[in-house]
Amino acid sequence: MNYEILFGFILATTALAISPGPDNIYVLMQSITNGRKYGIATVCGLISGCLVHTTLVAFGVSAIIKESETLFFIIKTLGALYLLYLAYKVFKSDAAVSLSNNAVPKKSMMQLFKQGVVMNVLNPKVSIFFLAFFPAYLFSKTISTVTQFYVLGLLFMATSFMVFALIAILAGFISDYLKQSKNIGLVLKWLQIVVFIGIAIFIFLSEN
Repeated sequence: MNYEILFGFILATTALAISPGPDNIYVLMQSITNGRKYGIATVCGLISGCLVHTTLVAFGVSAIIKESETLFFIIKTLGALYLLYLAYKVFKSDAAVSLSNNAVPKKSMMQLFKQGVVMNVLNPKVSIFFLAFFPAYLFSKTISTVTQFYVLGLLFMATSFMVFALIAILAGFISDYLKQSKNIGLVLKWLQIVVFIGIAIFIFLSEN
């Protein structure tokens, strides 16, 4: 096992979870509007949905690896190009972080959990991202690829859960800080760009 690869995967996942996106902004607003427990219920739903995407990628990519190393190389190359495309989209986007809670509905914790699961499972971009992100972080030549993908998926879920739960717990403080700081949006924007480009380069340089 290559623990350096796993450590790099955790660092990249942490940076991605911190960067402002639809999911963590949604968790933040639910926590501000309804309270911390409701924000954490939303987090649990969102994270649970990752199991579905992990399973799809684990069995799909594992079959491709067994079939052809060339196909696997193509998958990884396309994954790296997709991450560069995401970096470009972030570069072209506005650096401001919108925290409008006018449209945040009040729901029970179970409703928020279910909605989090549905939001994640029905978002094909999550599977595409996993497909782009995970293959370069396979960390062992002896452990089956399916097992490795599940390990990566569980690490992704655990790391994202800790970051998102912290966002829910510190929602009030984070919201005030984002509103008061003029440059934080720009910093977070460039954090996303650096992370996406860094992962893309890692994928390009990684061995099959």
